[in-house]
Amino acid sequence: MNRRKFLKSTAALTAASSITLSSRIFAQDMDERKVIKPAKLNIGETLGLIAPGSYITPDELAESISHLEKLGFKAKYPKYILEQNGYLAGTDKQRVEDLHEMFEDNNVKGIICARGGYGCMRILDLIDYDLIKNNPKCLIGFSDITALLYAIYEKTGLVCFHGPVSISSTNDYTLYYLRKIVMDVNNKLTIKNAKEENEETDEIYGKYVINRGVAEGILVGGNLSLVAALVGTPYFVGLENKILFLEEIGEEPYRIDRMLTQLLLSGELGKVKGVALGVFRKCQVKEVDPSFDKSFSLREVLFDRLKNLGVPVMYGMSFGHIRNKITIPFGIKAKLDTNNQTLTLLENSVVN
Repeated sequence: MNRRKFLKSTAALTAASSITLSSRIFAQDMDERKVIKPAKLNIGETLGLIAPGSYITPDELAESISHLEKLGFKAKYPKYILEQNGYLAGTDKQRVEDLHEMFEDNNVKGIICARGGYGCMRILDLIDYDLIKNNPKCLIGFSDITALLYAIYEKTGLVCFHGPVSISSTNDYTLYYLRKIVMDVNNKLTIKNAKEENEETDEIYGKYVINRGVAEGILVGGNLSLVAALVGTPYFVGLENKILFLEEIGEEPYRIDRMLTQLLLSGELGKVKGVALGVFRKCQVKEVDPSFDKSFSLREVLFDRLKNLGVPVMYGMSFGHIRNKITIPFGIKAKLDTNNQTLTLLENSVVN
């Protein structure tokens, strides 16, 4: 090879190596985003109450305040919290203004959503993510709040919390994990599932393993309907190297099938390290006026759609629209062990 050809080859190889290296660094930066952990909550502090989706009634607001006070917190709520606009808690602009107000208020140390319902996806484009990034706080909620957990983590890196809403009834199990996760900086722990009252008689509440094994990854997830709906939007968190946790309520098996199939077709579901399924309450075939005369059961759908992923998968963990709810940090490293039916948090999710 003459000198000129050699220099051209070397330059081309160097350029190709630079592109490959740049791509690798970019991919690493995307996967290992700068995570922000909020400050832990302390007894006596003020929590902000918001209704970013469906509306609440004055009685539900009073009930929410009472629940927080029994936990040892003070409650503060923004001006539009009791607004009603169809099935929404005020206009999109009003709901996002309430969200901003609670993040911006220095006296408010954490935020808990009053309820889910529907409406959080409508405000994602209106949120000031820089405001949230500059005022990081614990944000707690589930169901429709999944949209906020996804968007805030994707846009800011802030660890949020898939946990009870303020109108939820609570018990010792739920309160133990809520306190442990958002009020204790030493919250690396192994979460053990509760035994549901209906577990022996209703398959929906039972626990079963779809694929045995142990996997480690970043916890992301929430309500299946919202996770599927976010695919293809700027607010979807990619599932590579993730442990995906999912729950659902009130969807027949064919609808569960459709949503899981959407995640499969997107190419994202095939990237997960493991799948932790909560309780899919009221997701049996309807006894009265079912959509189809013949149907697969929920269990059959879950095996059919998830078995071939070849990663650890189990159903019936203690989260979802059920009485015994763990609080799951969204965005930290965890280990799913389907052999022992446990989820272990491998790092703290709050700081002093």
